[in-house]
Amino acid sequence: MTLDLTSLTDGELAALSIAGRDTAFAEIMRRYREPVYRIVAGNIGDPDEALDLVQECFVSAHRALRRYEPDRPMRRWLATIALNKCRDWRRRRAVRRLFVFALPLEGAATRVAEERSLPDAEVAGRQEMARVSRAIAELPAALREPLVLRTLQDMGQAETAATLSISEKAVETRVRRARARLAERLKDQ
Repeated sequence: MTLDLTSLTDGELAALSIAGRDTAFAEIMRRYREPVYRIVAGNIGDPDEALDLVQECFVSAHRALRRYEPDRPMRRWLATIALNKCRDWRRRRAVRRLFVFALPLEGAATRVAEERSLPDAEVAGRQEMARVSRAIAELPAALREPLVLRTLQDMGQAETAATLSISEKAVETRVRRARARLAERLKDQ
């Protein structure tokens, strides 16, 4: 008889995974890959990089599974890991940017990606999504993280506050400020 992993709690799945059942961690990944992706993509603004970071998040989560507290929501625990990975990515990107500007230009090769032709409405929609994603990614972390968790992740105010270790009032204030700054940036572009 096989165990129905979909009916187990996150804590039970974590315990089974720690005991060596790879299928248990696969179920955790199935449950949370979309929410983790939304957090990461919303924070960094690059869908391709987001896929790599989501993998890093789950690798880190698997390694740290023994530190997971079953009474704490898995969603919040994974959100914290995802936010930390986004912060690390931003730091690495800043260092890479510094080195790129320091390198001589003579060896630089440029490539032009071929794009399939898309209907104008689809192109415009993608461009608008990319514009909004870039604007969100450019917000300071203190504003971006609560905005992403509340709007893209649909976390409640209390859960967002617990994930970020700030008060609920701070979440409310930061989300309001993030929306105002986002509207200002999008208006100027």
